[in-house]
Amino acid sequence: MDNKRRTYGQHLTPIDIFKKYVLPKIKNDIYKYKWIDLFAGEGNLILPILEIIPKKERVDFFKNHIFLFDIQKEMVDKCIRNAINYGIPEKIAEKNIKTRDTLEVYPKSILNDNLPVYHITNPPYLYIGYIKKHKETQKHLKYFEGENEGYQDLYQIALMNDLRNKIDNMIYIIPSNFLFGNSGTNKIRDDFLKYYYIKKGIIFEKEIFEHTGVNVAILFFKRKSQPKDEIQFFEGLKINHIIKKRNYNLNPKNHYRAGSEFDEFVNNYKANTPLKIKYYLTLEEVENNKGDNELMAIDANNYKGSSYKKLKISVNDKYYNKIKSNNLWIRTVDTGNKDGRAGIYLINKSFKTDGILVTKAKYRTHPIQIFIEPTLSRDKQIILMDYFNMILEYFRDKTDSEFLTTYKYSNSEYTRKYLGLSQVKKLIETFPLLNLNECQKNEFINIIKCKNTNKLLEFVKSLKNNEGIEKWL
Repeated sequence: MDNKRRTYGQHLTPIDIFKKYVLPKIKNDIYKYKWIDLFAGEGNLILPILEIIPKKERVDFFKNHIFLFDIQKEMVDKCIRNAINYGIPEKIAEKNIKTRDTLEVYPKSILNDNLPVYHITNPPYLYIGYIKKHKETQKHLKYFEGENEGYQDLYQIALMNDLRNKIDNMIYIIPSNFLFGNSGTNKIRDDFLKYYYIKKGIIFEKEIFEHTGVNVAILFFKRKSQPKDEIQFFEGLKINHIIKKRNYNLNPKNHYRAGSEFDEFVNNYKANTPLKIKYYLTLEEVENNKGDNELMAIDANNYKGSSYKKLKISVNDKYYNKIKSNNLWIRTVDTGNKDGRAGIYLINKSFKTDGILVTKAKYRTHPIQIFIEPTLSRDKQIILMDYFNMILEYFRDKTDSEFLTTYKYSNSEYTRKYLGLSQVKKLIETFPLLNLNECQKNEFINIIKCKNTNKLLEFVKSLKNNEGIEKWL
């Protein structure tokens, strides 16, 4: 079964998910539609509808209202057996539950009567990068040819098939990167959300499938009367350690990406003279700059017990000054407790050393030393650290950390997130210190010391094209 999952990208939906989050939203309309699932698996997203149909009406309801398909015959056989368990005769079940590759050939026959189609599905998820790398999945490359060129995942092909066949109503369980992803999902959002609204969404930041850690969302789609690029608003229910309501707005200018406020800030407010940064202190660099100056470093590749191994390094004067004058490091992964959030910290305070040495491979999840040009004094580095962490936490709070990548499911007090190194670089590049006169610097530092994030954002934004700068002089 594991091989089947990897080959087809199939993750079976627990019946409880359907009964709790989908059935209550559709139960008043069940006689109005033809209910279909083109990737039905065992039928868990449609067949439980029969539970609310009186037994004497179930067979007729099934004949007229339920149509299921799957590419795997063994799944279809299970689906037929499940229908029989609901009281549907085998011959009738076999007529409406079929083996078919619906990604390749859309079953247009289901569109040919008076009842409109309502598609509820958990389509296959299989990223094109994975498909290309594995012999057993390369047969799926055919789906990405012709009009589907440029899409990045099988579920995106499923969405576009429904769009092209003018399906008005759909409920999809798909990776939540459809909402929050960047390059891999910009095209599908641009193309699809021109034609569809998201009526509501249920976003999971906890495991709901047994064999995958993919974050998923249940999204309710409604086709627009006319295709149009416009800002969309929808209410979402976000489920992790707690359940909370979130309001989302999707702007076509940002490829309809949810949680894009962080990206908008770092892209729009890059300093005119940004700091330049490099990551990692490597063993190769230390070997190439040997000298008589001793420093203490942690070995980022050697973590045992509850701490990193410490070691002495000896370097020349130039490299000694470089290491000593760069005392910041980046934690890219939340530890799960409130004192271990991703952010920038002081090396000598965190580790009681001068540097963080990479002795083997570079890992983005290890502590990483940051090297800054031009060199900043220790006091200015602390200002940068506080600035970075204030802005980061502001956007984490504003977007519920949705611009970050979920790292791992855990029982920690908040959902652990990963902060990308490109995101670190972009946020540091908004630090405006090099562009300020003395009066502005004093005001800027004052705002940071007072921990006034709203005023800090206002200050940074006022520097854009020197608009409103007079108020800070």
